[in-house]
Amino acid sequence: MKLLRVGTAGAERPALLDQDGILRDLSGIVTDIDGELLADGSALARLRSAAGTPGVLPALDADGLRIGPPLARIGKIVCVGLNYHDHAAEVGAQVPAEPVLFLKAPDTVVGPEDTVLVPRGSRKTDWEVELAVVIGRTARCLESAEEAMGYVAGYATAHDVSEREFQSERGGTWDKGKNCETFSPLGPWLVTADDVPDPQALGLRLWVNGELKQNGSTADQIFPVGEVVRYISHFMTLYPGDVINTGTPAGVALGQPEPRPFLRAGDVVELEVEGLGRQRQQLKDA
Repeated sequence: MKLLRVGTAGAERPALLDQDGILRDLSGIVTDIDGELLADGSALARLRSAAGTPGVLPALDADGLRIGPPLARIGKIVCVGLNYHDHAAEVGAQVPAEPVLFLKAPDTVVGPEDTVLVPRGSRKTDWEVELAVVIGRTARCLESAEEAMGYVAGYATAHDVSEREFQSERGGTWDKGKNCETFSPLGPWLVTADDVPDPQALGLRLWVNGELKQNGSTADQIFPVGEVVRYISHFMTLYPGDVINTGTPAGVALGQPEPRPFLRAGDVVELEVEGLGRQRQQLKDA
């Protein structure tokens, strides 16, 4: 299923994109798309039944309708850095022996076509297309990557916007460059795990002002999805509705020769993960 949330910011309603590309209203069946829903197998079964029964879900007029983040009330966003062989090579970093983790605050999340703000004083705002993993069951100290896959509710396209000077030149950890306002566009859809047969075979692409910058595959991940979920569960409890951003392939501004083409107000970024939908954001000064 392709689950999404539509409407003005803060007042989104749950919806579903059916196999014919028609937007369907879910508000008569569920109140929202969040961790509570994802953890409720019976509720998801009702959604699947309704989606497969003609006439049950009313159509929505998608014309001019804003698409919000596909998940409400996110608990935490755990991110994996340097998780693609080609990205580690382009920035001159050694392949990590264990996943590099950092956190993004849920209040950085915006819709897939919402404006992204260039922070005040920014000189090095950068792009990163990523596969996002959405957790559907409480996970603690999982034993294997295979077991961990059973805790994944679904997947989404994520844009891990980063300010590289804040991240690496202002002291401390990466969090300073990762948590600026609007730095986590998510969506358009949350695609349930049963509709993503192999998360290690997905193409990721990103364009800036129409120029292709990133063109990679999750097959190049150093730590695949199951291992990432297993690993994180040994350091923090993962709850339904938590999100994991699993890293970005080569092609970021940081990895290019000087003068590096960091983002500026007026730039347009488009990105997609195969089967998970496309985003488009225009940047403006904060």
